[in-house]
Order: sequence, then C-alpha cells, then structure tokens
Amino acid sequence: MIDTKDFTFFDKQNNFDFKGFLIKTLSYWKWFVVGLIIAFSIAHQVNVRKQKIYGIETTIAVQEENNPLFTANTSLVFNWGGTSDKVQMISTTLKSRSHNELVVDKLQFYTDYLKQTKYFLQDVYGKVPFKITIDKSQNQLYEQFIKVKMLSKDTYRITIPFQNNSAKVIRYADNKVSNVLTPNTEFSKVYKVGQNINLPFLHLKLDLVNYEKETFGEEILIRFNSFDKTVLSYKSLKVGIDEKAGSILKLAMEGTNKDRMVDFLNATVKMLIQRQLDEKNKFAENTINFIDETLLDMEEKLKNSGDDIKEFGKNNDVIDIEEGGITFKNQLLDYDKEKDGVERKIAYLNSLKTYLKNSVDFSKLPAPTIVGIDEDNINTNVAKLIALSIQRSGLVYSIKGSLFYERIDNEIQSVKKVLLENANSYKTALDYDLNLVNQKIQKLEDEISKLPENKQEWLNLSRKYNLSDNIYNTFLQKRSEASIVQAANLSDIKFIDPAKDVGEGLLGPKTGVNYVLAFFMGLIVPLVIVFFIFFISNSIQNIEDIVSQTQLPLIGIVGVKHSETNLSVFERPKSALSESFRAIRSSLQFLYKKQNIEGTKTLMLTSSVSGEGKTFCSLNIATVFALSEKKTIIVGLDLRKPRIFDDFNIQNDLGAVNYLIGQNKLDEVIQHTHIPYLDVITSGPIPPNPSELILGDSMREMIEELKQKYDYIILDTPPVGLVSDALELVQFCDVTLYIVRQNFTKKEMLTLLNNRFKRGELNNISIIFNGYENKAKYGVGYGYGYGYGYSYGYGYGSGYHEDEEPTGFFAKWRYRLFKLFKR
Repeated sequence: MIDTKDFTFFDKQNNFDFKGFLIKTLSYWKWFVVGLIIAFSIAHQVNVRKQKIYGIETTIAVQEENNPLFTANTSLVFNWGGTSDKVQMISTTLKSRSHNELVVDKLQFYTDYLKQTKYFLQDVYGKVPFKITIDKSQNQLYEQFIKVKMLSKDTYRITIPFQNNSAKVIRYADNKVSNVLTPNTEFSKVYKVGQNINLPFLHLKLDLVNYEKETFGEEILIRFNSFDKTVLSYKSLKVGIDEKAGSILKLAMEGTNKDRMVDFLNATVKMLIQRQLDEKNKFAENTINFIDETLLDMEEKLKNSGDDIKEFGKNNDVIDIEEGGITFKNQLLDYDKEKDGVERKIAYLNSLKTYLKNSVDFSKLPAPTIVGIDEDNINTNVAKLIALSIQRSGLVYSIKGSLFYERIDNEIQSVKKVLLENANSYKTALDYDLNLVNQKIQKLEDEISKLPENKQEWLNLSRKYNLSDNIYNTFLQKRSEASIVQAANLSDIKFIDPAKDVGEGLLGPKTGVNYVLAFFMGLIVPLVIVFFIFFISNSIQNIEDIVSQTQLPLIGIVGVKHSETNLSVFERPKSALSESFRAIRSSLQFLYKKQNIEGTKTLMLTSSVSGEGKTFCSLNIATVFALSEKKTIIVGLDLRKPRIFDDFNIQNDLGAVNYLIGQNKLDEVIQHTHIPYLDVITSGPIPPNPSELILGDSMREMIEELKQKYDYIILDTPPVGLVSDALELVQFCDVTLYIVRQNFTKKEMLTLLNNRFKRGELNNISIIFNGYENKAKYGVGYGYGYGYGYSYGYGYGSGYHEDEEPTGFFAKWRYRLFKLFKR
C-alpha cells in the first residue's frame, strides 16, 4: 500500500503520445475507408464532368528571304530587316488583337457548334455534317441557342425557343447589337440544305460538308457570340521561341476541340504570312505608284514635244537644218540627262526631308534608287524606316503603350535622325554636281546662240523631246523591274510543321492525379479529425493515461458487459468479463492479507461522478465473493440516487435509511437475492439529509452488526467528486476501490483523487479501469485488449471461457471469420 508521505503528485505529461495517437488512428479505420470512398467518388465525378483538354502545336521558321531576282543590276532595294527583331515582332503580332480579329472574322469562329451531353455542352465543331455560313451585313440571333437537326441529306429543321416578344441580334459587319421583334412561341421550321434563310433575326445558309447517316437526327446547338469576346479568348495563344534556334517559333493552344484549334493555328499562320508578304511588298508598291505618276507626267511632256517638232517640220526642211547641229544635239542631250538626274535626286531629298519632318507615317516612301540615288546609307535607312513604320501601324491598336511599342518609336526617331544627316550630306555633293553641269550647259548654249535661228529652234525642240523620251524609257524599265521583283517576293515565314490532329495531345483532366489527390485527401481529412479528437479529448482512454496521472495502483481492468442486466458474472460465469472480476477478487484478498485483516472484510466502491460503473462493479464483485460461498452483503449507501435494487427484482421500500433513522431493525431491511450467499440492503426512501444520516452513530452500529453476520460487506457509495458522503464512510472500510471508466472519466478527476489521497481523506485506495472496450482506440493495442476480451477465450479454447460474439456488424463478421479459420 502506498504511503501518503511517499506519494508524488503526477502532473499531466506534455510529451506527445505518438503510440497512443497511432493506436487511436488505427481504431478509426472505418472513417478512413469512408473518407477514401467519398474522396474517390468525388474524384470520379469531377473526372466524368470535366471536358477533356487537348493541346495542339504548330512550328514555323522565320528567315530572311532575299528576292531571287534581286541582283546587282536591279535598281530597287526593298528587302530589309533581319531575323533578330522579326521573331519578336511576329510573336507579338500573333497574340495581338488586330491580328486575331482578322483570323476570327475569316473563320467565323464566333459561331459555336455545341451538343448537350450528360454533364456538359460539348464543342462539336468539325464533327457535325454541316457548316453554317452567315451574311455579315445582316442580323443574327445573339447569344441564344438555335437547335438544328438534320432530317435527311437534303433537309433540316431549325428550332428556336423564344421566351419574349423580342430578342437581341448582332450584325458582324460593324458588331452592332440591337433588338428585333420575335414570336412569343417556339419557332420551328424545315429548310433545304443550301437554302438562304432570311428572317428578321437570322440570315444564314447551311451546307452539307460531311455526309454520314449516323450523325443525322442529333440535335446540334448553334450560337452566335460576341465578336470581341471571341477574339479576346484567342489571346491565350502560346508563342514560344526555340532556345536552340532563335528563328523557330512554336505556337500552341489548349482547348476542348482539336479541329477548331487546328483550323485556327493554320489560319493564323497563313494570315501572318499574307500580312508579312503584303508589308514586304509595300516598298515595291510605293515605288511603282511613284513611277506611274512620273510616267503620266512624262507622257504629257513627250506628246507636247512631239507635236512641236511635227509643227516645226511642216514649215522647215529638217534635213538641211540637222546638218551641222548633230554634234550640239548629242552634247545637249547628255548634259540635260545628267542635269535631270541630279535635279531629281535633289528633289527627292528635299521631299524626303519635308516628309520626315512633317509626317508620322513613312510607309508610303518610294525607293531612293528610282531617282538614281545609289547611296547605300540612304537606301538602307529608307527601307528600314518603311519597315518600322509598317510594324508600328500594325501594333498601334494591339499593344499601345507597351515597351515594345515604345522601342519601335525610339528606333524610328533614331533612323530619321541618321537619314536626315545622310540626306543633307548627299545634297551638298549633288549641289556641287548640279553647278558643274549647269556650267557645261551654259558654255554649250553660248556656242549654239551663234547658229541661225531656225537651227537654234530645232535644237531646243529636239532637246525637250529627247530628254522626255529618255526619262520615259528609263522609268518604264524601272517599273518593269519593280513589278518583277514584287511578283517574285517570298515571305520570311515558313511552315515547318502545320497543325494537325494526330490522335494525341490529351492534357487533362489528369484523372490519375485526381485519384492520387483523392487518396491523400481521403486519408488526410480523417487523420486531421482524429488528430483533433485526440488533442481535445480530456478523458481517460487507456492504461497509460492512468499511469501518467497517478501512482495509485491499478488492480483490475473490466470490459464492457454483454449481458442484459448488471449481473454479468452470475449470468455468464465463464465469460472473460467474469474472469476479470475474479482477478479483482484475488487482488483484494492480497490487499487484505497485506493489512493482516481477519474476519469480516469491508469494501467501499466510489468514483468521480455518476455513470462510471460503481453499482455495476459492486454487484459483480459481490457476486464473485458469493459464488465462492462467502456470505456477502451489498449496502446501498447512494442515498440520493438509489439504483442497486433493479437487477435483483426487489423493492426499495425499506432500506438503510429506515434503519439509520431507527424506523426498522437490521433484519427487517436485509433482503435476500436469487444469488446464493448474497444479500442486499437497498438505500430505501430518499431522505432530506443523507450526509447527516451517514455521520450518525447508527451507521457505525449497522456496520458492526453486519460484521457479525457476513464475511464481506460491500458499500456502494455516491461519487466522491460530487458529494462528501463517501469520505465519511472511509473510516468503516478496509479497502476503497475507485472506479475509472474508459472514455468517460476526466483526467482532472484523477488530479482531485491525488489531492484527496495526499490529504489523507482517502486511504488504502486502488483503481479499477471499467468499460474497457476491445478496440484499439480505447486500449493499448489488440494484444492487451483481447487478453481481457475475446482473444483470451480464442487463444485458450472454450474450456476456460465462454465465447462471446461481439456486437456490431464488422466485429461480428471478424469474429465469425476467426472461428471459421480456427476450425
């Protein structure tokens, strides 16, 4: 027996009980099974409700394509640039709004082809046997489903469920949305394939593109969406530059319809090729336009000069006049050609400087070589300026204010500055050349002035005609060169691998990942709940909890009863539960022997609060003593809540209260039970002053008188944690048993018990662990738990214990399987 002087108060242990947590976690295996079932069910539903996501790619190359007809003899220079800026430019253009508007408009991708499935609307573009072509200048029903069903190869039905007298329509020519009157009923009509539909709310034509009988009869939903929103959805196009080859671009899209993505990727590249080729030909177009204007002017001058010569020939003998003037004529022609060339260059430079200073759009500049300027710096910078101006005009609406847009502006300003310096420097040289040729012409004209007047007139007329004719022929040649070069121009963008559906490209949903996540979530959620329960639980769960809270001895572990009444030992004497009470009896006899107690032994059972099993343990401990043919009596001293009489089918009319108040004698309140050697004194009527009755001398007299008649006296007392009655009865008892119930008694109650023991209010006290279930969550493991439960009987055979079939569906089947394999 523990001495209070040596008693050490045990505080709560702060260390994490990993073993207890693991055991408790394993005990909730049903929760984990349910959690996994729920998680996998959710994952399955998510997988079947989500549309499959595919990825489609295409690869293009960007390279400098020089015109095969551009040689040293070609006087036009309009191949410019380099791949360094072009790749970035093309990448930006592909994602720009202005470019995507062209592609969406060409493909009419604002039209949806949908089919209702069990869980979602599926995009069936490219998989329906028809194609819708709309009249962009007319109204189309806006963002409302139009049901189309193919009835045959030649006919189809359109159904529109109108809800109101009006509906929204859109005109894609200007993207204007308005309202039109509609019937307030369901519209349904059969049309022929290829027939133009002209309704206030619909203007389209349906053409058969893929005749398959199995596709007929399906209801396809057509919807016309917002043009701007559709364009915006394609800004998600991914454009990546190959790290190993900077001129290679990879275009990728993700979506639910591979046919739609294939068509868009190929169309966007083709549109880019066409736009890039148009931009590349802009230089040649500007040059051709300039030449055409010049030729018109030259034609007029040439006609006038020819008419003047004809008129002069009618009145003069041209042959005689030409004699002696041929030399002057040829020299004047050479000087005039030289002067005209210089003047045209100067005029071009003056026009160029004015254009650079006053304009912001330089895409219409003609080639400098058209007027004979062969200065490389001027030719290159004009070409570069045109290219940058075209780039800027293409991005002004799509990426306004971006860093790339600002970089182009800065580069244009730099090129303009350099070009102006080049033009000024070159013009100075041209002014000098013009002065020299003017001096030569003046000297020759002085000599001509000495000739007869008719010869001078003929030379002037011939001079104008020959100059105009020479210029006209020169510009015709340059126009021919420009047209040839323009026709032979090649785009700098090439398809390496066009987009194509090869049956692969599935990106999601990641069904495997979802199931893996479901597996972990199915485990983690119950684990968190168990973890929470483990930490908020403040009740005694296992033996370790008792040992950690007190040093008072634990003399017995009692399982959960499976009998109909509290008399478990009497009803099933060979059960494991009965054996646990016999073990307690043996421990009590050891305690009595240790204290040298002879004769009648008294025993008091108490607990912290009501419901911990005092009465149950009292009855069964008394039964095991009685079955060993020891005269035993149970005294019900829980005067406030009497319960001990129900299981014996006796009345509580007379009891201890009647004796304590002197109303009846002891023999009159003792009642015999159907269990041999076991008598009972019930508590009797509930008194107004139970504590005072127990404190009186009558209680001592009753105990002394009972000792004369019985071998064992068992006192069933009130909870010590609620009232003080049990403390007053300690003086009459040899041993006190404190009942602790699994998953019910709070740990703080053991702290209260320690304090009472330390103060000497309770002595010779031991603990019984009651209500111990054969489950891991309440015990220390299956090995220990089954020692007092089913496995004790299983392990040693039915000769020692009666097998008790457990309750609960899973426990019953586990028990039956064990019995089956045991055989």
